[in-house]
Amino acid sequence: MTEAAIRQADLKHILSARRGEIERDVHGRIRDGRTDRLSDVRDIVEHSDAGIQGDIELALLQMRAETLVRIDEALVRLDAGAYGACAECGREISEGRLRALPFAVRCQPCEGRRERRQERSRQRAHRDTFSLFSDVVDS
Repeated sequence: MTEAAIRQADLKHILSARRGEIERDVHGRIRDGRTDRLSDVRDIVEHSDAGIQGDIELALLQMRAETLVRIDEALVRLDAGAYGACAECGREISEGRLRALPFAVRCQPCEGRRERRQERSRQRAHRDTFSLFSDVVDS
């Protein structure tokens, strides 16, 4: 077996293991959520706390489901021989990055540039929103 084939098999194992772990977590959260709904809520504070907790659980489930989609996409890229190449520059994504974030689609430098662009865009949008209402505040 070549070094590339060994690396591919190792990465596929990492992706599959992570996928299984997340699936078990999602199924457990869904099962626990169904069980928790059956419990008796006694007062308005407990009801409010239960609602907040439910919102948090739903957000966590959504994040986990998105991660499962990303892992499935990474497995498709792996089978197609395109896994581990940066979507921006085409260079190889470091093995350390892939081990930490096995569904990464960009190398660290390209991801850093993307995040900085997004942050500048958010800051511009925030400034633009503020300037839309500055005449109302000045009145």
